[in-house]
Amino acid sequence: MTLAIFDLDNTLLAGDSDHAWGEFLVEEGMVDAEEYRQANDRFYQEYLNGELDIFHYQRFVLKPLSSHSMDELESWREAFMAKKVQPMMQNKAVKLLAEHRDQGHTLMIITATNRFITEPIAELLGVDHLIATEPELVNGRFTGEVAGTPSFQGGKVERLNDWLAAHNQNLEGAWFYSDSHNDVPLLKQVQNPVAVDPDPTLEKLAVENGWKVMSLRV
Repeated sequence: MTLAIFDLDNTLLAGDSDHAWGEFLVEEGMVDAEEYRQANDRFYQEYLNGELDIFHYQRFVLKPLSSHSMDELESWREAFMAKKVQPMMQNKAVKLLAEHRDQGHTLMIITATNRFITEPIAELLGVDHLIATEPELVNGRFTGEVAGTPSFQGGKVERLNDWLAAHNQNLEGAWFYSDSHNDVPLLKQVQNPVAVDPDPTLEKLAVENGWKVMSLRV
């Protein structure tokens, strides 16, 4: 098995699905607009700066999920996919996935964004394997807490290693595509690291390390 692993936000997607979900909740009047937008934007900037407290952020993101039934949430998510995710889809990303698929590679998305948001996106992209931050579920409702290790920074390496052990696989010949310096720990683990529309910090590191740099933007 040769793994082709992809970050999701600002890599396969031309935008950040986690931040877009917050914007969607604001626009639909499901949260206090001013307070939520300010916090959403602040957390996003902390992420860009490499300063994000992932547990603090995930509790912020997951709190609205804990206040509503699964039926309500799934209805919201369907509207979110149409309004926010579809416009972020990239033809070049779909083509890149197809190229790896045609080579017989096993496709995986690994993302810090939670599974509730990202699972239908992975399905839309035709990617069977998804490692995402897991929201805690009790009796069919979200609690607002994270289950296990968030797949963020070094947590992506930890979660991927758990997956590899469970499937008796390794990273021989593996690829990993990402836009963010937050993913350097995993980029260093694979034989084929690729910086996709990278942030300035990752672009500098990619050049220094001789990693491929590419763009999926139209």
